[in-house]
Amino acid sequence: MPCPTSPNQIAINQSKFWDANGIHWSTHRIGWAIAGGCTVVTIVISIVSILQHYRNYTNPAQQRQILRILYMPPVYAIISFFSYRFYRDYTYYSFIQIAYEAVTLSAFLLLIIEYVASTATGHSAEKALERKDKSPLPMPFCCWRYRPTKAYFMYTVKWSVLQYVIIRPAASIAGIICEKLDILCEADGYSLKYASIYIDGLDFISISIALYGLFVFYGLTKEELADKRPLAKFLSIKLIVMFTFYQTFVIKALHSKIHATAYWTTTNIANGLNALCICVEMIFFSALMWWAYTAKEYERAPGSPPTSIRKPLWDSINFSDFAREIINSMRFYANTVRGKPTGHIYGQESVGDRRSVTFGEAFGVSNYQPLPTPSPSTYNVNRIPDRDPYAQHPSYNYTSRPSVSEQGAGASTEHIMLQPYPFSPERQR
Repeated sequence: MPCPTSPNQIAINQSKFWDANGIHWSTHRIGWAIAGGCTVVTIVISIVSILQHYRNYTNPAQQRQILRILYMPPVYAIISFFSYRFYRDYTYYSFIQIAYEAVTLSAFLLLIIEYVASTATGHSAEKALERKDKSPLPMPFCCWRYRPTKAYFMYTVKWSVLQYVIIRPAASIAGIICEKLDILCEADGYSLKYASIYIDGLDFISISIALYGLFVFYGLTKEELADKRPLAKFLSIKLIVMFTFYQTFVIKALHSKIHATAYWTTTNIANGLNALCICVEMIFFSALMWWAYTAKEYERAPGSPPTSIRKPLWDSINFSDFAREIINSMRFYANTVRGKPTGHIYGQESVGDRRSVTFGEAFGVSNYQPLPTPSPSTYNVNRIPDRDPYAQHPSYNYTSRPSVSEQGAGASTEHIMLQPYPFSPERQR
């Protein structure tokens, strides 16, 4: 059934910003100028921040995620400007904008994984277990407690965020198709007869799960991330999501107070106000992200040349790591259902000079870079670090490993793995 109300007036305003008589400062043109000016300022701030990471691209695994997050304000500002300028096609632009929100949330998740992995080898196994103690879930599910050391829980938290990178773009594509078929009907409010209520309902559930997963994740890792400005990083993303969501809700609630014009329906005006507000807000969010995701901690060594722009640009727009994490999660659940043990996760990808760390490796729920198996020709009974293959492993700490007894001639060496803190025992004399 086609929509009973058209979101646009039949008459089309063909006037441009400038004409032969100069600029006529109508309300629409004033908003047009404000939106354009704010978009330019946002782009300039973001470019400065992004270029600093481009030229100091020393930790690709972390910085590729940071770059994706830093793209958020200019993407939102540019799309909102076009939404205001070409207001009759607002719905199409808004779906593209919301789809990038899913990319940003997933990038933040993977960034936390990389941060935690970078601190893992500096902790002892005891401290790792202490920080993963049983804890209550955040509100409103604080009556339930969780144990982060359970593999299924950690993968569930990851999937709670990554599901949004699938559902939101899929919902955007469905919305664009429904709008083209004239069955979306956003201007007519929510009705079970039209697609708008189903798409918005699915989006609301999906983003609520994703944000809750991020909140649990932040609470779980905030101590390890104390020197990374975790609250500022988290809020700079969450505030954009919350502002845009509740702002849209409030403006829709004020529909009855908005009066149509010769060229603008009430829906056009509401959408235009929302787009204009986003353009203004992105100036402040781009500045906040510049401070929260500073490039100072990645500055290259003195005297070394700046890194090329090509590699960080490609890494940041190459989303194969998202696909890999999603596939690994699905494989984990499939193996769990089939009763198979969850061992090493394959299909890793190299990013820069270091392999990208998976979720399971960062939190000790899958095998992480196992130690080499010594052969009789290389095994050294005296455990001399410079000749022992176990001691050559990057995670091996020769002086701090516990010892075990080995009885009998030719007794095999016991291999102990406390994930992701692998070590081998010393021989007890």
